[in-house]
Amino acid sequence: MPQKIMDVLMLGRCSHEFSWPRRGADGEYYQVCLLCAAEYKYDWATMRRTQRLEHSKPETTVRRSHTREKRPSWTPRARRLKLDLPLRYRVYNTSSWYEGLIDNLSQTGLLFHGPQPLPVNALIELVFEMPEEISGQKNRNVLAQGRVIRSKGAKAKEKEEPDAVPEAAKNEQTPLAASIVDYKFVR
Repeated sequence: MPQKIMDVLMLGRCSHEFSWPRRGADGEYYQVCLLCAAEYKYDWATMRRTQRLEHSKPETTVRRSHTREKRPSWTPRARRLKLDLPLRYRVYNTSSWYEGLIDNLSQTGLLFHGPQPLPVNALIELVFEMPEEISGQKNRNVLAQGRVIRSKGAKAKEKEEPDAVPEAAKNEQTPLAASIVDYKFVR
């Protein structure tokens, strides 16, 4: 009932700010509008919302199955959205921001290049423009919290002595992969 009242008051004209796609209990992906709480199916293959989800009453009967479900031995890699977007990043709760460039973005996180190598499992903050294919709106910046899951070149640079690093190597960009833990739109 409250949702119908909200629909009448808003006349169905929500500007929709969508959350990161989530996976439901049935294994299907969906997105939730952060303003009106409407839920839409999300298709990672086309990177689009497909239809609005209407929730029915939950089933009260318990189904038990004695047959084993055969699961695949591999999981397909998440589809990547190729980008060339600037971003700013830093280790969580530090003051130094670094400029980087996003290579690609997927449902599991992002791959980007930056001047500062970071250790694996470091908590980081990222500021970048969320693509319209995900957010539903153009020019929407987000502040995202993430965790570094891969950092190429960090070990090699740590082993070298500071005086032994050539000037050209200091300007190289380090590839970093991070999982997105949470994000919010920045006004």
